[in-house]
Amino acid sequence: MPNTTRFDEDVLEIQAVNSNAGGARLDANESVFFARQLEYIRPKIYDVKRPKLSALEVFPIDQSVPEWAETITYRMYDATGVAKIISSYADDLPMVGVNGKEFASKVKSLGDAYGWSAAEIRAAAATGLPLKAKLAVMAKKGHEITTNQIAWFGDADAALPGFLSNTNIPIYTVPADGTGSSKLWSSKDGDKIIRDMTDIVNVVTTQSKGVHRAKELWLPLDEFTFINSKIRGTTANPNADTILKVFQVNNPGVRVRSILELADVPAYSNLNVMVAIENTEENLQLVLPMPFKEYPPQAQNLAWKVPCESRVGGVVIEYPFAMAIGSGI
Repeated sequence: MPNTTRFDEDVLEIQAVNSNAGGARLDANESVFFARQLEYIRPKIYDVKRPKLSALEVFPIDQSVPEWAETITYRMYDATGVAKIISSYADDLPMVGVNGKEFASKVKSLGDAYGWSAAEIRAAAATGLPLKAKLAVMAKKGHEITTNQIAWFGDADAALPGFLSNTNIPIYTVPADGTGSSKLWSSKDGDKIIRDMTDIVNVVTTQSKGVHRAKELWLPLDEFTFINSKIRGTTANPNADTILKVFQVNNPGVRVRSILELADVPAYSNLNVMVAIENTEENLQLVLPMPFKEYPPQAQNLAWKVPCESRVGGVVIEYPFAMAIGSGI
């Protein structure tokens, strides 16, 4: 149902711009038509059913940073402090996170626009044909694509941190004991692949001294498909189950997820990587100070454009010991 207040505001905005525009102009009926179309199109931007890009599904979202912020200051901890037994008048209480270091990262705006020519609006108003909502949908998708890219790989020029470009995440060294001393899972039997998966999950626990436990294992799509279809059994250890099923039986608390961005990762010599992670908002966040936002339509030459903006701060990792990355699988 169109929002009447918003519709009236749009009419006033369009008419106000019309009165000052030296180029594109719409008469009263065309202005009303255009405003109604915008009210129809806006919900369509959010109603389109399509899979979200992985960053918006995988990372905890932090929208607590104000829209006007230009930088984010946060602390990164090497380990988590623990409590100890104390006496009634103890004055030596241990400090939690005493090994933390302070960091700052930028917040940047993303922008694009959609719109139609004045001639297209007049023709649509005259014929009663609706303006296509596809342009508006693509404008929002453009923001999601760029946000996804920044979340995973960062943007060095803009000083925006990405998950896979973060050098503080501990490295798990994948054993090179496949055919020809290869790390590739395609060269290993099922038992060795399960060992790799189990070891990277366990290393999160050991490197954090038991503070963190990996509850998710992220794999590139090809490797996920491989273990979901390849039978684990070997000559010495026959088993009719797939590698993935055997791993899940032995690690019931670990969710295995496939993520396209883990293939050919630039920061890891264009190798495929896997990630074991305790994926909670306490450990990391994708900072989105301002979600996708549309501004009032603007007349530019012989067209009407709707500017769009969002703001992103990249992926902030506060506890890198809550995760580990292994490359070369």
